[in-house]
Amino acid sequence: MDFLKPESWPRAPGFSWGTSASGRTVFVAGQVGRNIETGEMADGFAAQTAQAFANLATVLTSGGAQPEHVAHMTWYVTDIDAYKAAGRDIGAAYKETFGKHFPAMTMVQVVGLIDSKALLEIECFAVVPE
Repeated sequence: MDFLKPESWPRAPGFSWGTSASGRTVFVAGQVGRNIETGEMADGFAAQTAQAFANLATVLTSGGAQPEHVAHMTWYVTDIDAYKAAGRDIGAAYKETFGKHFPAMTMVQVVGLIDSKALLEIECFAVVPE
């Protein structure tokens, strides 16, 4: 996997501007901060993010992929200020799941999500090397 960083552009803060890869693709639908076993939604933005990361990792693994195979992530958040306020804790949760792997990412603030208790939803696609 190659991370695309145009020379004339500034360093991307915590993500890559683009990703190039070849292999088998695994698409993961949006995951929220709900514990699948208990059905409980995590409390607060950082905790929901950590749980969403865990859910992504579980689906990736079931598809024969790992977090380091993620080529792109899209975040849907209901409150960008809550995301910014939880930044340090989100960073720690990210590192726990993805390490120093920083794929291309997009974040969009939305009015609401299908699960009314969800503060965010994250989807991704991964490319498993051949």
